[in-house]
Order: sequence, then structure tokens, then C-alpha cells
Amino acid sequence: MKIAVVPGSFDPITNGHLDIITRASVIFDKIKVVVLNNSSKNPLFTVEERMRLIEQSTAHLGNVEADTFSGLLVDYAKQENAQAIIRGLRAVSDFEYEMQITSMNRKLNDQVETLFIMTKNEYSFLSSSIVKEVAKYEAQLHEFVPAPVEKALREKFTKE
Repeated sequence: MKIAVVPGSFDPITNGHLDIITRASVIFDKIKVVVLNNSSKNPLFTVEERMRLIEQSTAHLGNVEADTFSGLLVDYAKQENAQAIIRGLRAVSDFEYEMQITSMNRKLNDQVETLFIMTKNEYSFLSSSIVKEVAKYEAQLHEFVPAPVEKALREKFTKE
């Protein structure tokens, strides 16, 4: 079974993320969407909320599941018998950062390949940070995030 890991903070998952996950799900038998807890970020959603939003947003994809992990991604990939790490690229500016991470991951475990998938042009500007900023001002979100995420963002920002 060919297994791939799609890591990220997913705070929240966007249509750009969903595009990458959907396209990867056609190539691999199983996709593990892994919420990494990045201590340098101040998330809007808890890890549990992010996992639930991923599950709801990918429910139509039968071979995708959400998980969480703290530690080195290559250790998680090895634990899950994954052959690949999938990384989405939006623009050239993403490449340098991703290349550094990929090089380190290859040094740590050369049995796991990193594959880059370019996002569709319509999502090339999209990030979780931009989505949260737009949501704060009650703008339309349906083009940017799956329906469960739009609902969750509305609830978060009406509580504040």
C-alpha cells in the first residue's frame, strides 16, 4: 500500500490545501493529513478542532484520514510506513523554504521521498493567515475554504 503524509498546521484547512490533498489522494492508496503542532504559531483553532475540520472537509475522499503528531515529520512517516511526504507549493517564494526542509528530511531518513504539488492558480495567493484575516471582517469565504471551515470561522469571530 502506497501511503503519503500531507503535513501542515491547517489553521484552518483551505481550498488550496484541499486541492493538494485531493490530487494526492488519486496517486496514493492512503493519505494521512497530519496536523503538526507548531509552537512558534498562535493558532486560532485547537489541534482537535483542526482535525475535525479536516475530517469534515475530506469526508468525500475515502482514502484520507486526519492525524496529529509532535516531533520530527520523518519519524511520523516511518511510524506510519509512508513512502512520501506531499508538500504544496503556491509560488517560487515557497520553494526555498521547502527545499531546506526536504534536504534535512532526506538526511534524517532517505527512505521517504518528498513530492511537491503545485497548487492550482486560483489558489496560489491563498493561505490560512489570509483566510483568517478576511474572516475577521466578515467577508465572503466560500471560494477560499470548505463549508465546515466557513461555519467554524464565522462562529470563532462572532464570539470575539
